[in-house]
Amino acid sequence: MNTAPLQGIKVVDFTNVQSGPSCTQMLAWFGAEVIKIERPGVGDPTRTELQFSKDAPSYYYLQLNSDKKSLTLDAATPDGKEILTKLIKECDIFVENLHPGAMDKLGFGWDAVHALNPRCIYGTIKGFPQGSPYAHLKAYEPIAQVTGGAATTTGWYSGDDNIPTQSGAALGDSNTGMHLLIGLLAALAQRERTGEGCFVYQSMHNACLNLCRIKTRDQLTLDKLGYLVQYPQYPNEKFPDYVPRSGNIEGGGVLGWTYKCKNWATDPNDYVYVIVERGEKQFENFCKVIGFEDWLTNPDFNTADARDKHKTEIWQRIQEYTITKTKYEVTEALGTNGIPCGPVLNMKEIMNDQSLYENKTLVKIQQGGNVGEYVTVGCPCTFSNFTPNYGPAPELGGNTEEILTSLGYTADQIAAFAKNGTTAPVDGHM
Repeated sequence: MNTAPLQGIKVVDFTNVQSGPSCTQMLAWFGAEVIKIERPGVGDPTRTELQFSKDAPSYYYLQLNSDKKSLTLDAATPDGKEILTKLIKECDIFVENLHPGAMDKLGFGWDAVHALNPRCIYGTIKGFPQGSPYAHLKAYEPIAQVTGGAATTTGWYSGDDNIPTQSGAALGDSNTGMHLLIGLLAALAQRERTGEGCFVYQSMHNACLNLCRIKTRDQLTLDKLGYLVQYPQYPNEKFPDYVPRSGNIEGGGVLGWTYKCKNWATDPNDYVYVIVERGEKQFENFCKVIGFEDWLTNPDFNTADARDKHKTEIWQRIQEYTITKTKYEVTEALGTNGIPCGPVLNMKEIMNDQSLYENKTLVKIQQGGNVGEYVTVGCPCTFSNFTPNYGPAPELGGNTEEILTSLGYTADQIAAFAKNGTTAPVDGHM
């Protein structure tokens, strides 16, 4: 029995780079047939971006386009428009992430697609929400982060390194793709009731801002009180009228921080994150496990409100404890006794964790050719009755003949499309 959630769903994928492909790849992993439209002779820009070999597609491309089909197509030619029209008429979802106005100029904006196929759900990714004063800006990952609240609230709060800092996580790209995915899946459920597709608009800005939700909480609190008790600046420094950067605090009401461990001088990731919880019982357990029982009777530390005012002393003393052990030793000593903590893991350590392959967090895909086998992050959610098919990413135009044949085109017509520039570059020009 095929339990793929999106079995029978056809997707036309007019996206490139990261935000759109991350969304459509998940649709493919959920069982949809995803037809990726690529420029003849060139393809998705990531095919040749950051390549490990000029004779192989980059890992950037491979990790975002697994299990899709590739159709090379110039949708600006008369034949290309006809082919794309036929695809749209029989698809369930159409997704694009071109710059604003590009699809309308091409003749395949929302209104045109809805007229061709009223059941088709149209998903689009743009840099900014509709009506934004920044809508004219060309959006990349960092642009989304700096305008969506992430950069101004990330980083160190004092000294020369007190500068807005973007996250290493793809808050503007893959995060946006996952937000659009949520919208598309909701639209599919809606279509079951209405029988009609809708327009799903997702901006990179809003996807970033959604993950900064607790920072809007902090702004509201700051506006009311003039200070934020969980921040390192409290109680000794004056707060600005906006949410400042906060180093490595946990962000909520508990006291969390990143601590150096035994080998920090030679290993830049020998650090551990430790949280001191606010509850009385949890704090008592913490003190007994770590050997700080004198804190239980010290009014500077034995209440959560008091601890908020003595963060520096707390951090210093916990640091004295963690510096005598490796991050794994600290995690073992504290974690097994119910204290929230975790080692700072670099990407090498994560990708060497065999348990992540066993539970399909990381998956190995056999691409073949000059690539061979590569590793990627699998579907982040798991199903009790379904495991995605992690197939290889397509060769450029590798499914062109198959797709055109399924649309009813003859071998002669398919050959003509290649000659006139519809599905292949003309005379070697791309």
